[in-house]
Amino acid sequence: MSEPTKLKHIGIIMDGNRRWAHSQGKKPQDGHLEGYKRLHDLGRYIFLEKKIPYLSVFAFSTENWQRAEDEVGFLMKLVVKALNDYLDEAHNDNIKILALGGRDKLSKEVLQAIETAEAKTAGNTAGTLAICFNYGGQQEIVDATKKLLASGANPDSLTIDSFADCLYHPELPPLDMIVRTSGEQRLSGFMLWRSAYAELLFVDKHWPEVTTADIDFAVEEYSKRQRRYGK
Repeated sequence: MSEPTKLKHIGIIMDGNRRWAHSQGKKPQDGHLEGYKRLHDLGRYIFLEKKIPYLSVFAFSTENWQRAEDEVGFLMKLVVKALNDYLDEAHNDNIKILALGGRDKLSKEVLQAIETAEAKTAGNTAGTLAICFNYGGQQEIVDATKKLLASGANPDSLTIDSFADCLYHPELPPLDMIVRTSGEQRLSGFMLWRSAYAELLFVDKHWPEVTTADIDFAVEEYSKRQRRYGK
């Protein structure tokens, strides 16, 4: 019997922070704060214990700007806090941090936190945390197309690989598995190009409730699946 395919790139749509907060009689901001703590703990578990080299997470979509102004403001401050508080720890763990998404609408403080984290961890090799922030999967494809057009690329020579080279951080490999929490069963635009052949797993728990046992289950579930790629 052949060895199971190793899970190299897992994506997580961290859904349900607000619903968890509501169920606990708390404010939405409390749910986001608890979700951020979960990402810290489970991210380290994924990298250091499960030895999965790539983790991509959906932190803030381009559609999330439509939320209440105070909630959006809190999320902006939270990403700055997360990047600042755990930057040294991530660097010591040899983890690279990347941010995927548009830089428009982001404040100087948010941009500075992102640029500092990316610069400090650029040479790290033990794992890569890709944070989709101010991100839309369709917008990424549009931006890649704009980049190709601006380069004067010949349409007749365009290939899947040459298009992929124009995505945000093209060094990121395709997703092997996407886990979405909170029971919702859709991608919501998460890394659409890289999700073409991703295995999907929907977990009926809000993100702040997810544990290391759930990560273990996802890895085990992935090992049981047969990836045929259309064959």
